[in-house]
This record gives sequence, structure tokens and C-alpha cells, in this order.
Amino acid sequence: MPDWLATLLISLLKAVLVVLGLLTTFAYMTLIERRLLGRMQLRPGPNRVGPMGLLQPAADAIKSIFKEDVTVTLADKLVYTLAPIVAIGMALTAFGGLPAGPAGSLFGENPWVYNLDTGILALLALTSMGVYGIFLGGWASGSKYPMLGALRSSAQMISYELGMGLSILGLLMIVGTTSFQGIVGWQAQNGVLLLFQALGFALFLISSFAEVNRTPFDLPEAEQEIVAGYLTEYSAIKWALFQMAEYVNMITASAVMATLFFGGWKGPQVLNAVIPGISDWPIVWLVAKIAFFLFLFIWVRGTLPRLRYDQLMRFGWKLILPLALANTVMTAAFLAFRGTGGLWFLGVLSLAGLLALLIMSDRVRVLWNQPTVRRPESEAVRAGGD
Repeated sequence: MPDWLATLLISLLKAVLVVLGLLTTFAYMTLIERRLLGRMQLRPGPNRVGPMGLLQPAADAIKSIFKEDVTVTLADKLVYTLAPIVAIGMALTAFGGLPAGPAGSLFGENPWVYNLDTGILALLALTSMGVYGIFLGGWASGSKYPMLGALRSSAQMISYELGMGLSILGLLMIVGTTSFQGIVGWQAQNGVLLLFQALGFALFLISSFAEVNRTPFDLPEAEQEIVAGYLTEYSAIKWALFQMAEYVNMITASAVMATLFFGGWKGPQVLNAVIPGISDWPIVWLVAKIAFFLFLFIWVRGTLPRLRYDQLMRFGWKLILPLALANTVMTAAFLAFRGTGGLWFLGVLSLAGLLALLIMSDRVRVLWNQPTVRRPESEAVRAGGD
């Protein structure tokens, strides 16, 4: 067998394994989220289908597959059908470039599907393409409520992608590469980048919540205001594909945060004194870090209310974007004038900026939560009489 054919077959096999792993994780994430939210809200959650409710995802999948697939009369049939495929396709493709271990650690093969020197840039481009699925789905439905949800999602994605990109520019300047393997290797030698980019991590985390349409940024599907947003006219398996895309994007965002700021697939080096080589175990540490961030997504959903749309847009443009730009400028200035000093002072500056933001949160809140100016009742009555 030619080498190129063997390489192609191995890559296809790894891609299939990644897809199966992501879809299985998505299925049971729905159950885990519902059970955790139930505990947080003092109710049991799903527990009837199978032992401890473990067959609930299978029941949901069967219902989605065999449910009637209703198509709206005025819908653009082709785009209406392709939109959920684009959304889930981009979500699954983005995860394949993330390394889950050192080279050759997966039965002699590399634990990633593809390896690009522009790793983080390619991933941001792929995840940005996912918004086309949402927007085209809302537009092709031929109804006003999906269109409103699609417009909300497009504006939200564009707004928070700018802050997300700027929040990691400081990190990329420190490391000097956009390759995920290079970023993980740098952290193995110098410490996790969270120590030097605490403010950048906080901004990236908030932007990730907005990018994957999770509470408190789930405005594109605000059922109290626009029925169900871009999903209003979707049902059966097409609706399930959109749901899959949202959860897979959440898993990908968790993996990206773990890779960029928490050392990726490498574990704490201090544990090597207890079990030699444990910090280099492939897959294990990355999965554990992803699980932590997935729990954080669920925890925030069970804690915070949804923002108003005007608050969401102000929050992105008046707080996230300026702070991300300030973090980039601060990092660039430090790297330009630090001389031969280390990065610890930059870490102190970044942490101080984050703490100052938290301490001054009451004063900063007016940026996105401006009170509505109300006229006195007498003036309102007089205006109505005129």
C-alpha cells in the first residue's frame, strides 16, 4: 500500500473516531446538563428511561429521527436543508486540529486529525463559518421570527469575535507561534499561560460563552421574545443537528481554552514525582480539562439570567473589545521594553487588571446597563393629550 494511501486511511479513521467521540459526548452532555441543572434547582431531572436515566439520550435521538420533518411552504428548500449541515460540519471539523497528546502517542500515530502551522487562526476561521448555518437557516425559513434570530446571531458573533481575537493576541505575541503544538510546548517549559494572561483568559472565556450562544448570551434563541429564534421553523433531525452543533462548539471552546491557557494535553509536572510520566499521558488530561469547562458552562446557565439584547451589544463593544485591545497593547509594550527580564511582572499586571475590573464592577456596569430615561407621568399624559 502506498504511503500516501495509508496516511489518508489513518486520517479518515481518526476523523471518524473524533466524530463518534464528539457525538457521543454531545448525547450524554444533554443528560448530564439536565441532571446537573435539576440538582441546582432542587429537582431530580431525567431518571426514568433506563437505569438512572442513562438511556434518555437514546430516546431523544430516536424521537428526533422518527419525528415528522415539517418543511415550511415559503422556505428555500435547498438552503433550508443545507443550513444545519453547514453548522454541524464546521463544528466537527474545527475540533480535529486540536492535539490530544504528544506525537506518536496514539498507537504509534499522532493524536490529531490534521496539523496546521496556523492552528488557532484556522480554528477561528472554521468556527466563524458556523454562523452561516444559523443565519442561512433563519433566512431560508421564510418567516420573520427565524430571521430576527438569525440577525441577532450574526450581530452577536461579529461583535464578540473581535474581542475573542484580540484577547489572544497577547498570548500569541508571548509564544511566537499560532501552532497548537507550539503553544502546548511553550507552556510545558515556561508555565501555563493563564499565569501571564489572566485578563486575556477572562475575556476569551466570556467571548466563548457568546460565540456558542450559551446563557447569558443565548439571545438568538430567546423563546420569550422571538419564539425560538432561528430554530422556529425547524423540527425533527434538522433541529437536532443545530442542537448538536451548539454542544460540539461548546466542547471545542472548552478544548481551546484548555489548550491555550491551561497547558493542553500536558498535566501538572509535580505529579511526575508520584507517578513517573503521568503528566505526559495522552488524551487523559485534555479530557479532564474539557470536563471542567463543560461543567462551568452548565453552572453559569443555572446561575445567571439572560441579558437584554441592547445590554449584550453594549457589553461586547464597550467593555470586552476595549479591554482586549488594552491587554494587547499592554502585552506588546511589555515585550518591547522588558529587556532581559522574565514574564512574571506581566502576569502581575494582567492579574491586577482583572482584579481592578472585578472591584470596580459596580461603576463599570453603567457601560452596558444604562438606565432607561423615563419622563415624569404628568409630561407623558400631557404629550398623549396633545
